[in-house]
Amino acid sequence: MTSSPRPPHAGGRPDPTVPAQGYLLDNARAEAGERFVWLAELFDGVTRGHFDRLGVGAGSRCWEVGAGGTSIPEALAAAVGPTGHVLVTDIDPSWLKTGAGYEVRQHDVAADPPPEPGTFDLVHARLVLIHVPDRVRALATMAAALRPGGWLLVEDADTALQPLACLDDSGPAQQRANRLRDAVRELLKRRGADLRYGRTLPRALREAGLVDVAAGGSFPFGGPACDQLEASTIRHVRGELLAAGLADDAEIDAHLAAIHAGELDLTLAPLISAWGRRPAE
Repeated sequence: MTSSPRPPHAGGRPDPTVPAQGYLLDNARAEAGERFVWLAELFDGVTRGHFDRLGVGAGSRCWEVGAGGTSIPEALAAAVGPTGHVLVTDIDPSWLKTGAGYEVRQHDVAADPPPEPGTFDLVHARLVLIHVPDRVRALATMAAALRPGGWLLVEDADTALQPLACLDDSGPAQQRANRLRDAVRELLKRRGADLRYGRTLPRALREAGLVDVAAGGSFPFGGPACDQLEASTIRHVRGELLAAGLADDAEIDAHLAAIHAGELDLTLAPLISAWGRRPAE
């Protein structure tokens, strides 16, 4: 997903009462590629486990929504083999690879009609809908793409459920990390993100007409992947933090130095995974 230009503002600083436009963590910057690597390290095992449990295998037809990077498309392509089909879409598909065993299309799940409706065994989106303003429409689009009996798997964060960067708020470096996490969450809210969305997923899937709905959660805590994801995210949004007056250069530099020195036990918000099946007709 990509961001749109922000509206003009007086004095060189955004007005916090005016919603900013577009996706904060857009694909247009180099840091997006770094984030894809570390998100894959943290969550791909969880996601692949759900694929296996939901029966993705040879011959399956799958739609990966808002893929961003290549790791999940490649995993799906390997699972379905030459007799299956994997469609991969994003508003900005520039990080995806054509000819890698999956089809790539540009697509906006909240604005465009479902591709090949009623034909997919699995539709999956991870860390997408929290950023989409019209989540109800996006879910309806994904559900409409399922064949009868097909599964929709949606995975999204619930940053309000666990908002801290450092659970052990024991010193200045940890307290600074938590202040900056609050600042990033404020930027996300200004862009229309729903920081409580993860917990609503089971209800949202039922309201979309799906059955056999269930959910689980994953909560990464500590280690190099959490550190590197935090550093790449802060670098990605540094300009927005400064422009909004939510942090200054010295604070950001000190935080990045603490990450590099291994001083912090960083964590993430829980990833909620929810799945449901289109009723057989």
